[in-house]
Amino acid sequence: MSLPLEGILVIDFSQFLSGPSASLRLGDLGAEVIKIERPIIGDICRALYVSDVTIDGESTIFHAINRNKKSFVADLKSPIDLQKIKQLLKQADVVMHNFRPGVMNKLGLGYEMVAEINPGIIYAEISGYGEEGPWKDRPGQDLLLQAVTGITYLSGNHDDAPTPMGVAVADLLAGTQLVQGILAGLFNKGITGQGAKVQVSMMESMLDFQFEVLTCFYNDGEQLQPRSSVNNGHAYIAAPYGIYQTQNGWLALAMGNIIQLGNLLGCEPLLQMTDSTKWFDERDLIKSMLKTHLQTQSTHHWLHILEAADIWCAEVFNYEQLRKQEGYQQLQMEQEVKTSAGIKLTTTRCPIRIDGEILLSAIGAPALGEHTKFIEDQYHLS
Repeated sequence: MSLPLEGILVIDFSQFLSGPSASLRLGDLGAEVIKIERPIIGDICRALYVSDVTIDGESTIFHAINRNKKSFVADLKSPIDLQKIKQLLKQADVVMHNFRPGVMNKLGLGYEMVAEINPGIIYAEISGYGEEGPWKDRPGQDLLLQAVTGITYLSGNHDDAPTPMGVAVADLLAGTQLVQGILAGLFNKGITGQGAKVQVSMMESMLDFQFEVLTCFYNDGEQLQPRSSVNNGHAYIAAPYGIYQTQNGWLALAMGNIIQLGNLLGCEPLLQMTDSTKWFDERDLIKSMLKTHLQTQSTHHWLHILEAADIWCAEVFNYEQLRKQEGYQQLQMEQEVKTSAGIKLTTTRCPIRIDGEILLSAIGAPALGEHTKFIEDQYHLS
């Protein structure tokens, strides 16, 4: 199957998660991604251990986020290597990085400098907090971005400490939005022939991610909506929204009619909550009633009743339970990739389908500098 970005050359200077997650998706869509890495150390993510599991002596997260890429080693402070990089950039469609503001300029690889040798280049960059302002030189690290953008006050219950999300949401959102900007730049280049500078900050990505609740805050006298004290699922949504313990597991309940729930579940106290205008203000009381009642029966008992009545609900799975579900297996979200050293790794696939086809790639993450000689020959670098 022909992929939509075949023939597109991406030069990726980025490290860690945000930028590499963007180039991962471009590679999934058919682009050739050349990962520029420093000698000896390479991308610091190679040694970023999020667990005690390693793949061929390197972190699993590096292998997950850098599959299907080529590694080119270059010392950007070396005039010889820098000249090779500029020759490569002259032939590229996209260049991307996630260094702090000013770093690429000091290396002689800022936007104006690169656009001079390749006017049609799509120059894409991710920063932590943007190019200007008092925070511009702060480290763009995921937990720190979660901390300053208010999102830690959306999860957990009212009396809980600020609670971060358990995934690198700031990194991955910024990467996703960078891909959107790059694709828009490539589309416009196809029409006008002109390149573009695409900029995304993790800060802006996280604020945009919260546009729903921030819009409420902006227009409600800047009143911070408190989290529920009981089974909080969303600070701005009335009962029953939340996750509840059952006799043998957990059950998620989305929006629903409280009286209907009372009848279906046989929960008499809920039937007294007849004024729907109070379902938000009295959400803690309602959730307390549900919390007590739902523990009297199994998850499947409640699902059998609620799903038959088209109530929005779901069993809560951990990863082990999820992999056993037919709904998960049907999606075929897992793929096996293999490095040049023969190391195999099970990971997720690209979630996009083209003309109904699943996009798979069996090529694992590259060894440091694995493709340097090949790239020098292919692109005539000297």
